[in-house]
Amino acid sequence: TKSTPSLAVPDPASRSNPDGVHGASAVVDPRTYSWRFPDWTGRTWPEAIIYELHIGAFTAEGSFTAAAQRLPDLAQLGITALQLMPLGAFPGKRNWGYDGVLQFAPAACYGSPEDLKSFIDAAHGLGMMVLLDVVYNHFGPEGNYLHAYCPEFFSAVSTPWGPAINFDGNHSIAVRDFFVHNALYWIEEYRFDGLRLDAVHAMQDRSDPNIVCEIARALRQGPGRTRRVHLVLENNGNQARYLERDAKGRPLLATAQWDDDIHHALHVLTSGEADGYYADYAVKPVEKLGRALAEGFAYQGERSEFRDRKRGEPSIQLPPAAFVAFLQNHDMVGNRAQGERIHSLADPHLLNAAYACLLLAPEVPMLFMGEEFDASTPFLFFCDFAAEVAQAVADGRRREFQRFAAFAEESACAHIPDPNEESSFAASQLDWTERDEPEHQGRLLWIKDLLTLRQRYLAPHLAGIAHGGRYRTDGGVMGAQWKLANRALWTIVAHFGSEPAKIVLPPGDMVYVIRALGTADSSVRLEPGAVLVTYKSG
Repeated sequence: TKSTPSLAVPDPASRSNPDGVHGASAVVDPRTYSWRFPDWTGRTWPEAIIYELHIGAFTAEGSFTAAAQRLPDLAQLGITALQLMPLGAFPGKRNWGYDGVLQFAPAACYGSPEDLKSFIDAAHGLGMMVLLDVVYNHFGPEGNYLHAYCPEFFSAVSTPWGPAINFDGNHSIAVRDFFVHNALYWIEEYRFDGLRLDAVHAMQDRSDPNIVCEIARALRQGPGRTRRVHLVLENNGNQARYLERDAKGRPLLATAQWDDDIHHALHVLTSGEADGYYADYAVKPVEKLGRALAEGFAYQGERSEFRDRKRGEPSIQLPPAAFVAFLQNHDMVGNRAQGERIHSLADPHLLNAAYACLLLAPEVPMLFMGEEFDASTPFLFFCDFAAEVAQAVADGRRREFQRFAAFAEESACAHIPDPNEESSFAASQLDWTERDEPEHQGRLLWIKDLLTLRQRYLAPHLAGIAHGGRYRTDGGVMGAQWKLANRALWTIVAHFGSEPAKIVLPPGDMVYVIRALGTADSSVRLEPGAVLVTYKSG
C-alpha cells in the first residue's frame, strides 16, 4: 500500500516563527520580559489622538527597535495613541499585514516578541497607548495550512479576500475560541491597550451573540476590569448598534468606529475627486460633512447610490468619541493606484481648513504616518508572495482599478506599481530627513498648533459628552456646534466654497480659539479655506 505523505506545519497558535510562515515554530517563554512600566493602566478614550503606522515602512530599518526611537517625536507633537497595522506573521519579507496566517506570532521581519514588548513599553513610558489592528475575517492566500488539516475552520461563504471564517457552522465553537483567545493574548501578554477589528462587515456570523460581541465582552470582562482597554471597529455598514453606551456613558461593546463619512466628505471638498465611492459625497458634500461631524454618520439609513442600498443607522445619540475621524489612513492612501497622499491632491487653503475640522472636532482624530509633515513618499500596496500568487495579486489589482475612469484604458493600468516588487515597499518607507526641511515644516507646525489648541481648550471637557451636536450649512460654509461636558458651547465654522462669505456671530462673550478676518464685533468675513473656532462658557 502507498503511504500517505506527511506534511509538517507550524503551530497555528505559534508565538514565534523566526524562519517565516513555512518554517518551524519557536518556543517562547512569555515570562522572561521584565516590564519597565508594569503599573501602566492606559488612558481614557476621549484623550486619544491616534497615529497609525506600519512598522516596516515607518523607518528605513523597518523594525520595532527603530520605530521605538522615533516615539519621542510623536509624543512631543501631541500624539497619545499609536495604532499598528497588523503584525500576525505573513508570507515573505514585506506585507501590509492583512495577509497574516499565524495570528499569534509577530512577523519575524520586524524583530522578536521581546522587541515588540520593548516598543510597547517605550510608548507607555511616554504616555502613549498602543493599539493593534487585527484581521479576523480571512487568512492570507499563502502559508495558511489550516485548510490541509482543519477544513472545518472555514465556511463555504467567500469574502473579497478568500474563504470566510466558520464562526457559526458545525465545529465553530473551537474557531470562535481561537479568535477570542487571540484578542485576549495581545492585550494580556503584550499589554496592548486595545484592538482595531478589521472589516467586521465581512465577518459572516449569524450567531447571537456574534463574534464581534463575544470578543468585546471578553475584553471588558477580562483585562478591561483592571485596565482601560479599547475596541475600535472598521464597519462600512455604519451600524451604530455596536457603539451604544450604558447610563453612565460607558461603551457596552465597542469603544469607537472608523468614520469613513468624515474622510470621504473632506476628501471631496479638498480635492474635488468624485470617482468610485466618493460619488456619494459629491452631492451636498458640505452638508454631509456637517452631519458627520455633528452626528457621527452622514449616512444613517439613507440610500447610498454607490452601494445601491440603504446604509447606516441613527447615530446622534452617541458621543463624538464613538467615532474616529481622519483625512488619511492606510486604505485611503494605499488603495490609490500611485499611493498619493492628500497634500498632493488637495487645494492647500481648503486642506488647512480640513485639518482644523479634523483636529478640533470632539471626535477622536487619527493621523497616518508622515502626514504630520506632508511626507513626499507614497504609501503603495506591497507584498511578497510566491510567483503564482504574486501574479494573481498584481493582475487582480489592475482589474480593480479599471472600474475607475482614469484607468478604463488597459494601457493606463500598465503604470500601476507591481505590489510584489521590492521597489513598491522601498518607495513607501518614510524619509525622516524631510521632517526638518522648510517645505515640510509648515504642515508640521500647523498640526502641532492645532493639537496644542485641542489640548488647551477642548480635551479637558470631552469626557462626559453624552451625544452628538448640531450643524448648519450655507453654500460652502459649514458650522457645527457641541455642548461640552462643562456645558460650554464649542463651535467650528469652516468655509469650503470658492467665494468669500460673511457670517454673523451670536451675541455674548466667547473665546476665539481660531479667528477669521472680522469686519465687526458680530460679523466675520470668511475667505475660502478660513476657519473660525470659538469656545463659549455655559
